[in-house]
Amino acid sequence: MSETGMHKGDEFVGKVALVTGAARNIGRAIALSLASGGAKVAVNTRSNIVEARGVVDEIKALGSDAEAYAADVAEPAQVQAMVDAVIKRFGRLDILVLNAAIREHVHFDEISYEDWRRILATNLDSAFVFTKACLPALKQAGDGRIVTFAGVTALLGLKDRAHVAASKHGIVGLTKALAQDLAEFGIRVNCISPGQIDTSRAAGHELPNRAKDIPLGRRGTSFEIAGMVRNLCGPTGAYMTGQTLHINGGLSNSGV
Repeated sequence: MSETGMHKGDEFVGKVALVTGAARNIGRAIALSLASGGAKVAVNTRSNIVEARGVVDEIKALGSDAEAYAADVAEPAQVQAMVDAVIKRFGRLDILVLNAAIREHVHFDEISYEDWRRILATNLDSAFVFTKACLPALKQAGDGRIVTFAGVTALLGLKDRAHVAASKHGIVGLTKALAQDLAEFGIRVNCISPGQIDTSRAAGHELPNRAKDIPLGRRGTSFEIAGMVRNLCGPTGAYMTGQTLHINGGLSNSGV
């Protein structure tokens, strides 16, 4: 795996980041990339606390500080309790990366209302809840950054993913609105929309290999996504807000 974005730096020294869904894959890469720039990192997971603690160990090996927190992003009370614990532990919050999501494949006529609400609660409602919970600290930071995650599913409208596509389109709209609302506080809000990324997924959630449809001819890596998050959260991202960055090897332009 290419570890783009893992170069040592100091652009985040004195800053604290909270990354959701950070026990593995893209979330882990983001946590490590920000830590390699000097950030202290709160590593969130819903249930993989052992893996999250492993990421904490990796961050400490880089010379930064970190803590693992188990919380379901779809549960507002758990989110608020975790954010309170992060602020108590680190004293501040500068960067919020909303990476956690559920990406299921279910034909539309088999999606129950309960399934619909579960996906939207995790993928979309959680962004509202987290932003509300973190806003006081982000305002105080004076140069806060929020990075949300959409995906190629929303862009292309892939089969068997109506609930996921709807939630991710909602994230794009929320990102644009938050960028307008929070600009007065110096908070930049941007969205990453990954294409096919080479990650490990639970059984039943695997993506079909569509490398032949990708102009660059391969899936992306988690660290290629993490590198862009790092750029958005650092000095080079200071004049960007309200944008959706499509990192997909050209898939969105391929007519697929």
